[in-house]
Amino acid sequence: MSNEISRHQAGMEQKINEMVEQSRILEGYMNDIINREATVTRLVGEARLASTAIQNIVDENVVEALTPVGIGVYIKTLVPPIKELLINVGAGVTVEKTREDAINYVEVKIKEFELALRQLLSQKQQIAVRMEQIQAQINQMLQQGQSTAASSLSNPRKQAHDNDNRDSSRQHSHSV
Repeated sequence: MSNEISRHQAGMEQKINEMVEQSRILEGYMNDIINREATVTRLVGEARLASTAIQNIVDENVVEALTPVGIGVYIKTLVPPIKELLINVGAGVTVEKTREDAINYVEVKIKEFELALRQLLSQKQQIAVRMEQIQAQINQMLQQGQSTAASSLSNPRKQAHDNDNRDSSRQHSHSV
C-alpha cells in the first residue's frame, strides 16, 4: 500500500513540477508582452504628439522652434514655412509628403499601434487565465496529496489490515 502511495505521490510531484515549469514559461511570455505593451504605448504617445505638431504647423509664417540636440539640450531655430515633410518609411528611405499626407500617414500609424495594443492586451489576458488555471490545478493536486497522505497516516490499523489481506491473498494464490 505504501509503495503504491509513494508511486502516486512521485507521479503527482512530477506533474506538479511540469505545471510549475509551464507557469514559469508563461510568466516569461507575460513579461515580454508587458515590455512590448510599454513600447507600443510610448509609440502611440509619440505618434499623437507628431500628429498634433503637424496639424499645428502654420505654412505661411516663419516659426521659432526648439530643436533637441541631445540629453535635454535644445537650440532655438527658425523654421521656414512648411509645404512638405520628410517621412522615414524604413530601411533608410525617406519620402517627401504634403502636410495632409503626413497627417494621414501618422493617423494610420496610430491605428496600427492601437490595434497592436489591443492584441497584446488579449494575449496578456489569455496568459493570465492560463496561469490561474495552472495555479488552481497545482493547488488542487497539493490538497489531494495532503488528504491522501493524511488518510493513510491517520488509519495505521486499516493499513496493517490491508497489508495482511494482501499478504494472505498472495499466499493463497501461490498455494493454488
